[in-house]
Amino acid sequence: MPQDMVHVRERPMGSEPKAPASPAERTARRRALLEWIAVHSLGVAAALFFTLPFVFVFLTSLMSDSQALSRDLIPHTWEWSNYRKVFDTPGFLTWWKNTLIYAGLGTVLTVVSSVPVAYALAKFRFRGRNLTLMLVISMMMLPPQVVVIPMYLFWAKQLDLSGTLWPMIIPMAFGDAFSIFLLRQFLTTIPNEYMDAAKVDGCGELRTLLKVILPMARPGIAAIALFQFFNAWNDYFGPQIYASENPGAWTLSYGLESFKGAHHTDWNLTMAATVLVLAPVILVFFFAQKAFVEGVTLTGVKG
Repeated sequence: MPQDMVHVRERPMGSEPKAPASPAERTARRRALLEWIAVHSLGVAAALFFTLPFVFVFLTSLMSDSQALSRDLIPHTWEWSNYRKVFDTPGFLTWWKNTLIYAGLGTVLTVVSSVPVAYALAKFRFRGRNLTLMLVISMMMLPPQVVVIPMYLFWAKQLDLSGTLWPMIIPMAFGDAFSIFLLRQFLTTIPNEYMDAAKVDGCGELRTLLKVILPMARPGIAAIALFQFFNAWNDYFGPQIYASENPGAWTLSYGLESFKGAHHTDWNLTMAATVLVLAPVILVFFFAQKAFVEGVTLTGVKG
């Protein structure tokens, strides 16, 4: 081999050094970044507007008693024990249990009772259908405060259920006007040809509803279920009317007000309790947001 030949070590593929970006490429990247910020600036501002309060509550919940009353935004020491103190508060776990029973059982009863009514209003042709739909819509316009006194007299005086959650749970077994209306609007987007094909195959109305309509209506059912779950989880008016006299029947929304009154100077503990109340709702919406948005926007049948 000639002495003047220079041996070059072979480099593995893909290891060649990248040439530095040219001024034109850097300018193009900078312009693309600025365009992205300009296009999404409103969305970023809205996201910060809704997110920063939750960040503030979470950071305050991890502060010490003295720092929570200061202007500091970042905890000096992360006091995770604040959450243990909240759980150790007498009655807090009972409030959790009552809220899960109220929200969970109420959601199941609302869905089970609303689906057949919505299906009948959307797919059946019968005399008085439009009048029935108008009555359902009119019930949505009726404020609950209008009927609170006669309803309280009925549940508390006639049935002696005051101090329990049953006056709020039992009515959900008879349907919810908003859930019926929303699901009815979704079911109208399902073509009737699916029902006709099921009947040709020998399916009755009940089997058609269970085997054909319900699988297609999952987004709508998920939407009304989430609406009802959030409404029951955050309900303060109902527990205040029917369960205020019995601390053993309090829910988180009503118990949090009592907790705030007992710890009005301990803002770190109050914020920790607030985080524990908000966390389940945020998690449920985070994992079910796709079905929720699809059901609310009434996108119809896919596939």
